[in-house]
Amino acid sequence: LAGIEVLRLLNEPTAAAIAYGLDNASEGIYAVYDLGGGTFDISILKMSRGVFEVLSTGGDSALGGDDFDHRLYCWVIEQAKLPPLSIQDHRRLLLSCKHAKEQLSHNPLARVHETLTDGTVVNVGISQAQFFEITQNLINKTLVAVKKALRDAGLKADEVKGVVMVGGATRMPHVQRAVGELFGTKPLNNLNPDQVVALGAAMQADLLAGNQSKDDEWLLLDVIPLSLGIETMGGLVEKIIPRNTPIPVARAQDFTTFKDGQTALAIQVVQGERELAQDCRSLGKFELRGIPPMAAGAARIRVTFQVDADGLLSVSATEQGSGVQASIDIKPSYGLTDAEIARMLQDGFASAKVDLLARSLREEQVNAQRLLDAVQTALNSDRGLLTPQEQAAVDHEMATLQKILTEETDSDVLRKAVDHAAKATDDFAQKRMNSSIQKALAGKNVAEI
Repeated sequence: LAGIEVLRLLNEPTAAAIAYGLDNASEGIYAVYDLGGGTFDISILKMSRGVFEVLSTGGDSALGGDDFDHRLYCWVIEQAKLPPLSIQDHRRLLLSCKHAKEQLSHNPLARVHETLTDGTVVNVGISQAQFFEITQNLINKTLVAVKKALRDAGLKADEVKGVVMVGGATRMPHVQRAVGELFGTKPLNNLNPDQVVALGAAMQADLLAGNQSKDDEWLLLDVIPLSLGIETMGGLVEKIIPRNTPIPVARAQDFTTFKDGQTALAIQVVQGERELAQDCRSLGKFELRGIPPMAAGAARIRVTFQVDADGLLSVSATEQGSGVQASIDIKPSYGLTDAEIARMLQDGFASAKVDLLARSLREEQVNAQRLLDAVQTALNSDRGLLTPQEQAAVDHEMATLQKILTEETDSDVLRKAVDHAAKATDDFAQKRMNSSIQKALAGKNVAEI
């Protein structure tokens, strides 16, 4: 729309890492602590021989420098014993609090001074120590997210070589001090935190434009923020690429058909950490047609996920025997904000136990339905192999399993019912196998076998 050529999509933490990685010519594990006006992000990166690999990401989409302004505003209201303010006075006083916060980044004392519309003069002084005290819990929230990102990366704080500070709010001394104490090292702040992202992006664009030598090249390895997979029978999610997997990446997994003679397979691509497709984000659907008709479970369909360096996802499905193929291209992050990613992750963590129970039940329901379908198909073709009494017994077992499948919500009870029904039909299965062998050997001598 703007007529700009997009060379590469680059997230902010990676761009900041590029700026510091090149300026400081350092290798090792780094944390990018990004506290902006409205959001907080933390990324753990590994820099080695020109390779930038994002090991994990995290943060809080509802926490930023604005919260520090508001905390100071509330404190000033309390200290000055002010009544509820008009919208105009609220904005003026909040702006004065913001200026005072910025002064405290360079001075031990600051003053909030503002004249309200009714002539009331607000004049409240605050020290760095007082400001630290009233905003301590906000900083602690960022440290909780940092510790979680470290756990996701399988690292301890003392394994991090340096911390890159991004965002204007990181100028606050007590933020730098708290981060330094957690990691046991002084944060890197020799670059302007408001400009470091733009600087890194400019360096990457300069490289892509061919203005640097091969000796200056580096490789960016970003990660996938949310798991990618497909919906399988029973509405379950089969994750193909787990979250925090470095990109570019390609993963493949084999699937099969559920029904006899099935010639098409609908594939829904989903994103998220939940166990059921209905609770995940649908990215797109496509259909693989032309599958040769064969028995259920006989077809081999390979589903391949490929994510390129720009985060673009290509999903293809190929029936291995015939070679028929279908595919779809998707941008997983399109229309997805940082806040939504954080919410989806939180939902996944909060619902983990319930999801696992639901998945276990769905899996047993699929197993039960598969057994019912298989036995019904066998009865349709080979019922004559059974005596009337045996037919009645198998019919009774199937009716019992169907009733339990319809009514039962306990996966353990359903699993036992499936096992019992499977054992009850073992003799029928053996008779079918013997019959098939006899038909195959009919009219042949030993030399032909």
